[in-house]
Amino acid sequence: MSGGSHTFPLVQMMENMKQYTLDMNKRMFRAREVLGGNLETGIASTPYEVEYQEDRVQLKHYQPEGGSGYNFPLLVVYALINRETMLDLQPDRSVVKNLLDSGVDLYMLDWGYPTQKDRFLGFDEHINGYIHNAVQYILDKQGIEKLNLMGICMGGTMCAIYAAQHPEKVNNLVLTVSPTDFDTDSGLLHIWWGNKGFDVDRLVDLQGNVSGDMLNINFLLMNPARLMLDKYVNFMEHMDNRKFVENFLRMEKWIFDSPDVPGEIFREFIKECYQENKLINNRLEVGGQRVDLGKITMPVLNIYAVYDHLVPPAACEKITKKVGSKDAEDFAIKTGHIGIYVSSKSQKEFVPKICSWLRQRDAVPKKAAKNRKSRVQSPKRTTRTNMSSSAQ
Repeated sequence: MSGGSHTFPLVQMMENMKQYTLDMNKRMFRAREVLGGNLETGIASTPYEVEYQEDRVQLKHYQPEGGSGYNFPLLVVYALINRETMLDLQPDRSVVKNLLDSGVDLYMLDWGYPTQKDRFLGFDEHINGYIHNAVQYILDKQGIEKLNLMGICMGGTMCAIYAAQHPEKVNNLVLTVSPTDFDTDSGLLHIWWGNKGFDVDRLVDLQGNVSGDMLNINFLLMNPARLMLDKYVNFMEHMDNRKFVENFLRMEKWIFDSPDVPGEIFREFIKECYQENKLINNRLEVGGQRVDLGKITMPVLNIYAVYDHLVPPAACEKITKKVGSKDAEDFAIKTGHIGIYVSSKSQKEFVPKICSWLRQRDAVPKKAAKNRKSRVQSPKRTTRTNMSSSAQ
């Protein structure tokens, strides 16, 4: 075909390739300087004190510099999958720092790294054992009868169970991306784990504790193009940007710091929740007692992510209609499962919503709060039988 306007733009294409090569050379030179320099990739940098420890589990205390602006402390319970350091990933995107800046007296459970002696610990040992003992320590230390409780993902599932079995200990309950209704095919995880063809008994009997690395691969395979290819292509395109590289490495450090999950609680979580959906239907039993969601009578804030591929909205929305509280609110944020804690947009919505909601329900008069005991000599502690030692 003749005619200048219809000629294949070969010259322009070659010029673009030449320019791209020159730009790539410059980017690679800058990337060498960035990657060869001193990178700030530390996570969980906000100061805290470990005030209480039981077995592998630690209770971390973060205190706001200006003192607490609330009458009740907040205990955060993370999932057993991955680590709570996600909430303090980097200084400018830290849920922990934002809560402290808002005057929250913050406690957080660190589940630690389970060993084979923990393989027989199920829902009861974690909820009525570790969580309950941490709650009781805080209440005894501060001379109060209730605290605010917040759960993350599977940690929220456990907090809902705890609040139903110990409602007298919980002043307000905050659930974030917490699965409570497992009868949905909105996400691959629910399809995979909810399928009764998934033989969790065989997995746990073979492994004991369930490998954190194996679970990570499971999550990555849910969207391999985006989670295993796109992100590294994106890294190659931005590896000359120091801040981008530092944030990328922080996230990678968190992703691959994956403790194993105690075998028995993983077995119960899959069979009782994913495969039989007992929790939302008030058929789940923990510690020999039925979990009745109607006994959750304290205010409930249920936050979920619209684009969550691990815990889709359908797995979260029903809980506010099942609890006995007349003050139960759903709050959706247009982000993903991890983005709800680290995206710049979520920073402007997530913690501000939690703090304003708690402040409106901070019912104890300040004058009464000043008369609390600041510390007790020996906090109450419920002794739990270590099933692993008795089974060996």
